[in-house]
Amino acid sequence: MVCVAAIGRAWAACDIGIKAAANSMTLAFLVPLIWIATSVPWMILHNTLGRRYPRTARVTGLVFTLWFAWFLVTWLGMPDSYPDPFCPGNVPPWWPSYLPA
Repeated sequence: MVCVAAIGRAWAACDIGIKAAANSMTLAFLVPLIWIATSVPWMILHNTLGRRYPRTARVTGLVFTLWFAWFLVTWLGMPDSYPDPFCPGNVPPWWPSYLPA
């Protein structure tokens, strides 16, 4: 998943956590939860809107998925309460400036 990879990269760039193995175990625990949280809205969209308006359902699902990915990366990957000299403002250096964090 892109969310988990981006969260892992943000944690590594900002030196968050103990070691890479501990962060990997945390992310491995989060993968099924994130997958369920993104799959349920797609199923709801398919069952309600997708039968009559499949294109609208796909676009709505894509917009929701992109928003949810951004939310997870900024919420889990960039914690406010973790001051770090590597990431000023708790934003990794590779994060695009046009996306709010």
